Formats: sequence, structure tokens, C-alpha cells
Amino acid sequence: MFGHQYYNQVIRRYVVMFGTLFNDIVVQRFNTAGARIQAIKVPIAYGPKEKFLARVEQNPDLQKKSSVSLPRIGFEMVGMQYMPERKLSNTQRRIQIQGTAGANNSVKSVFTPVPYDFNFNLSVFVKNADDGVQILEQILPFFTPDWTTTVKIIPEMNITHDIPTVLTSVTTEDTYEGDFETRRTLIYNLDFLVKGYIYGPVKKSGIIKRTFVDFIDSANTAQQTGVKLETIKITPGLRANGQPTGNSAQSISVDNISANDNFGFCVDYEINLSGEE
Repeated sequence: MFGHQYYNQVIRRYVVMFGTLFNDIVVQRFNTAGARIQAIKVPIAYGPKEKFLARVEQNPDLQKKSSVSLPRIGFEMVGMQYMPERKLSNTQRRIQIQGTAGANNSVKSVFTPVPYDFNFNLSVFVKNADDGVQILEQILPFFTPDWTTTVKIIPEMNITHDIPTVLTSVTTEDTYEGDFETRRTLIYNLDFLVKGYIYGPVKKSGIIKRTFVDFIDSANTAQQTGVKLETIKITPGLRANGQPTGNSAQSISVDNISANDNFGFCVDYEINLSGEE
């Protein structure tokens, strides 16, 4: 409908960013003498909480002798909302010049992004309370209540944003029901808000290197189009030694001047003495 086919992978980067925040959590086990006997790096995966609970409570593969081992962390994006208070002007654009010196360059541009808040749920699955509080103590102190991460949103435009991740709530639930043989799972649910942006399509266009300004005698009613009195031609000026110039006769060809070069501006006037259009 909108005539644009593009994919900036912005939302995907937010999901990867959020999961990366919690991929190095370690649970330690100690004996009665206080010596560490085990250190477990807690695995993390994307998926709904119900999926992990089903894996914990039953054996999906009859060839295995055990179900999913705990502790484990799961997370998922559960919603998003448009945030008008963070919206910038629709007319502003981010521009980046592509190409090297001496080459015919192009310009990539993208309009200002649309602000959205992304809701994430992080679920911590443990068998005992000590493992759970260890994991919480490695997460909660860093969110006061937000943690800011620098993310390169659109690499081809070199656009980066400082994205705040806000911790909004922490709840606990115990799935233990039944007799003593029933497996127990403690779940800590952490709700987060990621304040991000979504960009539209990146457009590519050429660089304007020549400008022509025509002055027309509109008072001449002999012809409807009027008479062209003068033309001003503006072009970049660059000498062969790389020095800028305002003299077009001393400049190299405009086609060989890059947008990144240190060029001057040449202004040439063409006066129409014949009075022709």
C-alpha cells in the first residue's frame, strides 16, 4: 500500500539487545563449610513462559531421562505502544554521504524515527529460592530503575541511539502443587520497558553538483513565457592540486569532485543580450 519494501531489522536488534543484557549470569553452589563446589552459567532463550513450564513439567523426548534443567531464563516481547511525547518533527532527516574522494557520490537519507515503547517479560526458573535470589541480585542493582545501552540501529547510516531499559515490576510465583513427588518450580517474573525508535525506509539519491538560476522578464507580454535575461551557474571548484578555487576555468571537471572534497564555489553569469528565450 505504501509502495516501500524494506527491512531495517530494528525490532530484531532490540530483542537481541535485551537478551544480551542477561546472558552472563552465574549461579554458585556452596557446601556447609562455605567452599564453592559448583558454578553454573544460567542459559537464556527466547520464548513464552508457558513453553518453558511445559518443558519443565514433562519430558518432550521419550529417549531422554530428564527434562529441562534449572535454573534457566526465558524472555519474550509481549507488546509495544506508540509514544507521542517523544516524537520529533516529521520533516527532519538524517543524511549520510556515500562514496570516496574523486568518485561520483550518492546520498542516503532517512526521516526521523517513530518512538515506540517495547514491553518485555523476563522469567527466571529455579528449583530453590537461593538460586533465584542469586540471579535477582545480579540484575536488580543495575536498574535504578533504568539501564541505558548504546545500540547501532541502522549500521548503513551509522545511526546509534542510547536506549533505556526500564524495570517496571518484579513478581514471584510458585508452581508447586500436589504431593512431595511433584516437581517444584519457582518463577520470578520481571517486566521491562525498552524505549526505542522505529525507522522508515532508507532512500538513496544523487548529489546536486550544478545549480542554474534563470532571471525572467515577466513584464514582457509579447510571449507568455517571458524573456530570459540572465542565468547564474553555481558549481564546485577544485584545482588539480586539491586546493579550492572560485574560478571555474581553473577547476577540474565537476564530475571528478567528491562531496567530501575541500572545494570552493564557482559563480558564472550568462547574460542574454539577444533578448531570446
